Amino acid sequence: MDAVRRLRQVEKLMLAVAATLAVGTVGFRLILHESWFQAFYRAVITATLTGMDSIPKGDGARALSIVMVIAGLTIIAYSGAVIVEAIAGGILTGVVAERRRERTIQNLSDHYIICGYGRVGQRVADEFRASGARFVVIDVNDGAIEIAREAGYLFIQGNATEDEDLAQAGLARAKGIVVASDSDADNLYIVLSARALRPDVQIVARGSDEDAAKKLKLAGADRVVLPYTSAGRTMANLVLRPQVTEFLDTVTTSMGPDLHMAEIEVHRTCTQAGKTIRDIRVRKETGAIIVALRRHDGTFETTPEPDETIEPGDVIVGVGTNEELQKLEDLFSVGG
Repeated sequence: MDAVRRLRQVEKLMLAVAATLAVGTVGFRLILHESWFQAFYRAVITATLTGMDSIPKGDGARALSIVMVIAGLTIIAYSGAVIVEAIAGGILTGVVAERRRERTIQNLSDHYIICGYGRVGQRVADEFRASGARFVVIDVNDGAIEIAREAGYLFIQGNATEDEDLAQAGLARAKGIVVASDSDADNLYIVLSARALRPDVQIVARGSDEDAAKKLKLAGADRVVLPYTSAGRTMANLVLRPQVTEFLDTVTTSMGPDLHMAEIEVHRTCTQAGKTIRDIRVRKETGAIIVALRRHDGTFETTPEPDETIEPGDVIVGVGTNEELQKLEDLFSVGG
């Protein structure tokens, strides 16, 4: 809306300049009987106050010069006002947007932090947005930050290896952190810093090879993803087991069709804790299917039987539509 208004202001300014010069050129031509070029030249230097050392002959020419000077002063004043408004408006808009963004980040909790907004970080952000997760991007690169800004994401332009920038992104209140820088050294340092500041936060890091993965895990990463290894495994599986791979890709991406997967932790206060899957009637109540249970001791049970008991601390892996998975989360919510 501001851009349209400023464009109209510029159009009015151009029309005023053209009208003033046209009137002056015709007036000096008729009054002083000068050539068209000389009349135009006199109109320009009179309106811009650069030719006042040459006084035109005759009261008519002088009166026209006075009108031209007043018109020129008015146009100059209006031009200055438009320029100042545009500059001040841009600065003020930027300041207001910056403060609003900082306040929003300060009010976040149970969000995620993406350290590094390259190709991997951008994909993570897209998945987070599609799943409705709240997150903050940290990157020092101007180009990456501009991409995040255009996407409408919350961001901190800084270095995630600095404790201050992690704190500004709300690490103390964050649910998890994705360390996705292109540099193994930076990722290692970020993991060390994040683990020192938040011993209980979930950390998923990117590594270039197995050696980097070992170091990242020693530094405190809960999970390490090797993009090239993952890509190679996926490509091989697409050839060997295309339908299985496509199904898993469908249910694990937030931007796929209707079928998705979700994991839900069973808290002590959940009223369903201690009951069997049959007693809870998961399928009938939610429409979702429990395909796996991760017990509190870390063991996995795939395709659990209806007589399996859900214990506090277990993590349920369910498959269903977004609506069905939401019902499943509500069923196993705290106090649910």
